[in-house]
Amino acid sequence: MPCITSQYKMYEDAFLKKVKDYLMIAREHPVEVGGTAAAAALLLMRGPRRFLIRNTFGRFQDEEARITKFERGLKELNQSLDKLKKENKNIILRASFGEEQLQRGRTKIRDAGYEIQRLSKSIYKIESEAADLMDDLQELPGRNALKLRAELASMASDLKQQRRELDKWIVKIAEYGIRV
Repeated sequence: MPCITSQYKMYEDAFLKKVKDYLMIAREHPVEVGGTAAAAALLLMRGPRRFLIRNTFGRFQDEEARITKFERGLKELNQSLDKLKKENKNIILRASFGEEQLQRGRTKIRDAGYEIQRLSKSIYKIESEAADLMDDLQELPGRNALKLRAELASMASDLKQQRRELDKWIVKIAEYGIRV
């Protein structure tokens, strides 16, 4: 065991001595270290590395190899262009179907709005008739008249609530930008 620890200490000291030596060299030559670091950083980036490879190894290729490479690239571009055209056609087709459905939906909403408006007007007429009937009932004395007035007031309240609900729907349809 003491042999292993002494060897470990020896290797550790050698490693630390090498690191210290390199740090001293770097401290003595800061311009060279900076240039080396900048060159290494440029080579680690994709763009400059690709530029260097194309301008060095690319020059060693013969003209036929370059032409076949460009033809292959052109073929791939044509395939991707055809694929994009098909996708574009499908998207336009789906958009036109969606537009048709939107128009149909707008028409249905507009028709429903007209129907709601018609119902609201008829409820308003019934409310006014109920108010007239209530005035007539107030002239009559007795328990039966009182009972009928209470029932009529309840019905008038329900009608008013229904008309408010319908008016809310008309406002909601108008918020969608559909004229009713």
